[in-house]
Amino acid sequence: MSHPNVVVGRMTEHGEQADVRCIGRFLSGDEQAYEELVVRYQRRIFNLTLRYLRGEEEAREATQEIFIKVYRSLARFRGDARFSTWLYQVAVNHCKNRLKYLQRRHYFNSESMDDPLEGEDGETRRQYAADQPDPRELAQTKEVQIVVRQAIDKLPDEHREAIILRDLQGLSYEEIAEITGQVVGTVKSRIHRARAELARLLQPWMETEGGP
Repeated sequence: MSHPNVVVGRMTEHGEQADVRCIGRFLSGDEQAYEELVVRYQRRIFNLTLRYLRGEEEAREATQEIFIKVYRSLARFRGDARFSTWLYQVAVNHCKNRLKYLQRRHYFNSESMDDPLEGEDGETRRQYAADQPDPRELAQTKEVQIVVRQAIDKLPDEHREAIILRDLQGLSYEEIAEITGQVVGTVKSRIHRARAELARLLQPWMETEGGP
């Protein structure tokens, strides 16, 4: 569910202050304040887990586990970073651990997920370079969205993560660096390589279909 004080990938100052107020109320015993945080972020965290784990059932379960973990850890949140960034750190680490577990069990060998490609607000937001595919132009039909999603899923984990966080979640380079523990230069390099690899994977389809 979208929130009027939230923009894709970045909280407004008012939104950050709203988070701080909710956390303060929660730590004072107001359980409703935590529910407000969940409502504010549940859609974007679900979309994040869906991209990492590639299945709706797994994503829903992971989203619930993430918010349970946050609930239990919120008293230790020191406010050194924005709450949204801290929440993403928890979510990304949880997804990575779950992804390793699923890969060990060969979960993705038979997995099929036909949901469309989308960002936090229901559509992709970032624009690619002139020689690279723009998801906003490609994602016009469910069939095309599935092709793009399948190409993203073929990327190496670190490149797929770069596309998820930057192009689907709309996070800034600085936010991604803080969430992943990488320096900004490394983040930019990974995003560039990920986009180039995605372009290579999509090129045969674009030539066959006469894509944009």
